Amino acid sequence: MRISVIITLKKDVLDPQGKVIHQTLEGMGFDDINEVRQGKYFEIDTKETDRNKAEAKVEEMCKKLLANLVIENYKIIDSK
Repeated sequence: MRISVIITLKKDVLDPQGKVIHQTLEGMGFDDINEVRQGKYFEIDTKETDRNKAEAKVEEMCKKLLANLVIENYKIIDSK
């Protein structure tokens, strides 16, 4: 079963990489952008066949390794 996860910085956390991307896009003529925030995307293909168990395992992975819960949020977005 494949589980997808998006990890983003919390709203109040500064995003210097997003700021550089925003400035670069403006320099390329894309001047109608208010803000860019960058994040991480993971696709995890697990051997687990039960969707609830698979999502629970991925959630544990996020809490223990994939996301820094002090400054990041995570969201499981897709289960196939």
